[in-house]
Amino acid sequence: MDIASLPFLLATASLVLGIVAAAIFVYVVVPKQRRAKAKAATPPPTPKAQPQPPSSEPEAPSPAARKEKVKQHSLFVIFAHPDATTDERLAEWLRGKEASYDAVKKVYLINGKQPSNPVTIANAFPPGEMPDLLQGETHEPIRGISLLVKPPLHKRRNQQMHVYVALAKELNDTFSGNLLDADRQPASESTYAQIIG
Repeated sequence: MDIASLPFLLATASLVLGIVAAAIFVYVVVPKQRRAKAKAATPPPTPKAQPQPPSSEPEAPSPAARKEKVKQHSLFVIFAHPDATTDERLAEWLRGKEASYDAVKKVYLINGKQPSNPVTIANAFPPGEMPDLLQGETHEPIRGISLLVKPPLHKRRNQQMHVYVALAKELNDTFSGNLLDADRQPASESTYAQIIG
């Protein structure tokens, strides 16, 4: 190699290295800038909707709106003036409905249309146990009762739900009480429609 070809060789090597450096720059840096520009050009994601503060009027959910599975329906009848006569009237009402007393659970069961899924009548206040009023057992006056029933597995078998709602309405009328739903809010026609399905 002579001295004249050495500068030419160094210039060529520098040129090749410059081209490689430029290619690496274009390959690595330019796409990042394009992505940053594209990101800046796209609109920011819409923020999640802020929950509205609850209004002073409770909204009645439509029966179609609430589709969650319910394990058990609950309605409560709170007596206006509980006393010993209320207990006697309740005992007579239970006899008229052919209710049976479950001594283990201390609740009453009304067969209705489906004996395999009876309507349960329990004390609305803890511990939820009822005395055997049919046998004359008493304690402090019962202040209210809860009506409980499991929903049917199939909609076409909801006859018991009709019985359940009718019993709740009858109890409310008989005892001039307050009929409440599972959330302890006044029961309405939409509550009954949701139970009946």
